[in-house]
Amino acid sequence: MSFPALGYIKRSRVLLNKRYKFLTPEQKQQVDLMLYASSRLLTAYSLKEQFFEVLNSKDSDSARMALSRWIMAAQNSGLEKFINCGNTLVRWSKGILNSFGCPYTNGFTEGVNNKIKVLKRNAYGYRSFRRFRNRILHMSAIFT
Repeated sequence: MSFPALGYIKRSRVLLNKRYKFLTPEQKQQVDLMLYASSRLLTAYSLKEQFFEVLNSKDSDSARMALSRWIMAAQNSGLEKFINCGNTLVRWSKGILNSFGCPYTNGFTEGVNNKIKVLKRNAYGYRSFRRFRNRILHMSAIFT
């Protein structure tokens, strides 16, 4: 691959990160051109798209099958980063698969923690803990 093609790929990272089904026909053509230029990029892009299929699984049984297929594909890809990712997913597969059976996330809690951290950063420290605690409670009351 020539150097200009590599620069084109670097500038088109947004297209490569986007799901293929959400691309416009013109964007699909651009992505197809980039994938044609590099077999390693084609492999990585295919693995990315397959991983979204795992995430779209409706229950833990279908997720288990899709995840095991993805791990096998990643470990056989010859791409070091995907091999490492596949090995990591093997180690954490029990917890990952459990998440498909539970409809709840800790997103709200993480959001509140982030708001508290931002408050702390903006306040440069309160003189009294009681005032800081009251400010957090006041801020949290707005979100519920």
